[in-house]
Amino acid sequence: MTRNERAPGSGDRPPGAGRLLIGAVWHTGGRLSLLIALMVLSTAASLALPALLAAAVNAVLHGDSGAGPALAWGAVMAVGAVCDTLMAPLGAVCAAQGTRWLQQRTVGHLLGLGGRSPVPAGEAVSQVTQAAQQAGALPVAVAGWGVTVTGSAAALAALLWLDWRCGLAFLVCVPVTVLIARRFVGRVTRVYGDYLSAQSRIAVRLLAALTGARTIRASGTLDRETDRVLAPLREVSVAGHRIWRLQKGTVWQFGLLISLTEALVLGVAGLGVVDGRLSPGQFVAVAGYLQLAFPAVQQIDVFFTLAQARAAAVRLAGTFAHAAVRYGTAAAAPGAGALSFRGVTVRSTAADGAGGTEGTALAAVLDGIDLDIPAGACVAFVGRTASGKSALAGLPGRLADPDEGEVLLDGRPVRELAEGSLRDAVTYAFERPALLGGTVREAIGYGRPGLPRSAVRDAARAAAADGFVRKLPDGYDTPLERVPLSGGERQRLGLARTLARPARVYVLDDATSGLDTVTESEVSAAVTGALAGRTRIVVAHRVATAARCDRVVWLDGGRIRASGPHAELWRDPAYRAVFAAEGGDETGDETGIGDDVRAGDGESSRTEGGPEGGPDDAFADARDTVTDDMSDGTRRRRYAAHREA
Repeated sequence: MTRNERAPGSGDRPPGAGRLLIGAVWHTGGRLSLLIALMVLSTAASLALPALLAAAVNAVLHGDSGAGPALAWGAVMAVGAVCDTLMAPLGAVCAAQGTRWLQQRTVGHLLGLGGRSPVPAGEAVSQVTQAAQQAGALPVAVAGWGVTVTGSAAALAALLWLDWRCGLAFLVCVPVTVLIARRFVGRVTRVYGDYLSAQSRIAVRLLAALTGARTIRASGTLDRETDRVLAPLREVSVAGHRIWRLQKGTVWQFGLLISLTEALVLGVAGLGVVDGRLSPGQFVAVAGYLQLAFPAVQQIDVFFTLAQARAAAVRLAGTFAHAAVRYGTAAAAPGAGALSFRGVTVRSTAADGAGGTEGTALAAVLDGIDLDIPAGACVAFVGRTASGKSALAGLPGRLADPDEGEVLLDGRPVRELAEGSLRDAVTYAFERPALLGGTVREAIGYGRPGLPRSAVRDAARAAAADGFVRKLPDGYDTPLERVPLSGGERQRLGLARTLARPARVYVLDDATSGLDTVTESEVSAAVTGALAGRTRIVVAHRVATAARCDRVVWLDGGRIRASGPHAELWRDPAYRAVFAAEGGDETGDETGIGDDVRAGDGESSRTEGGPEGGPDDAFADARDTVTDDMSDGTRRRRYAAHREA
């Protein structure tokens, strides 16, 4: 199924819990129909057994052998056994298909929200791995419940046909059963929602703790942080005990009701035998049909599954209530990448809940930005933290949309562009790139399947990554998970991925900040040559980076404070203070070379996952000590140690 497939009637509005569950049923395909057919056949066989057994008993009592009814009874038993054998694996397949569709829809929508997702990462993982699975079990549960209810109704009809008094005695329990079941499902749905919410909070806290694992270790706060992460366990326990108490209370109520109903019906049937109204064989049939009529009122497990699925679907629907980006249908207008910002205002932005990975810098407010960037120009966005530079840089590629105003690419609003056209026209390199793909080559060519190896190598050379990649045991075919990358190496691979995409506009969001200034200067020179004539937006924190651009846009408090060549702005002490506040060199020359060079380390150790270096603390030390001047033997030994770990 492609990501654009939808369940019948889904339309364009966000699906609610009911429509998600219907979609899960729809996407089980013909297998659910086959499962229902087997269930019906098995139920029919079960309904035939009491009648056949009654015929055999009556035949024996009248002096016949009863061989015919006995053989038929055995054949029906065999049919039922075969159906039951086939139903178990088929039911598992149907549940897996429903789960798969829900997971695809949920993952696709979460990714569609992009860097603006208001759903915390831990909650997103919980929904995909747990809530989708529980909601996906609904089709099989509903099918089983429906066939069981139908079979129970047929058994009740048989009771009424055999003796209307027995049927009437059974009907006494139906209203009470409906009331108990309805109360149970409603209460469990609410309590299970609390249960899922508490588990989600644990996942969110755990993900944040893993991101800062080295900080926790360095601070000696492991026990305290463990207690903080697991604090919602008490709520999980409370909700779990409430569910157990609800189950316990409902089970004994059903048990008592069934026992009383069974005694009443069999008592009426026994009186019928005494009065001569029923034969002994019919009494046996009454007992058999009574047992077949009970499943409709004693499926506590089915009721619990229904409640789980309903609560899970409600949580999934909450995610779909957040609208993903809607793209237009137009192709990009002819041009070379001229950008225009007209009255752009961003009043609020949302964190992505991913713990500080790429695309999460949209945290500032922009106020009435008017700006023109000529095609082929290289423009630096400079400003203090939260000044709006990354928020502004995210608008051309629609990492976020302005609340007011418009962004135009070669005269056409980017909102009108089709997704593929926009992605071909605008591409990004981030400060902490997420490397996706199986190998280093796939990571560089990500988003461009079939990219020639030569193009991958050319992009890596331009990003100064070819040297360290060739030193890996399998070169460009080395699995990513086996590569102990430093922060600067990861950043260069992310930059190579961007350079491998021919685009009109390249947005470099502090994409070389993890390099020392000498290496950064070399990479910037190579990038300038590779992107000559292309429009470039550079989010800059270093003096040297801003100095290499044609023009600087100085942002302050979400507004453009000044715009012009770096050399002119440098005369303003407030402009120089921006770089001091950002960790740059306020008093050095315009190249900024000198204070940023780190003794003994070729690049910064910042990697994806935030300043702490990411969740994999076991490899942090090895990763952060990998530098460009490693000998080939040293790199191979560290790679081997990493793989063994």
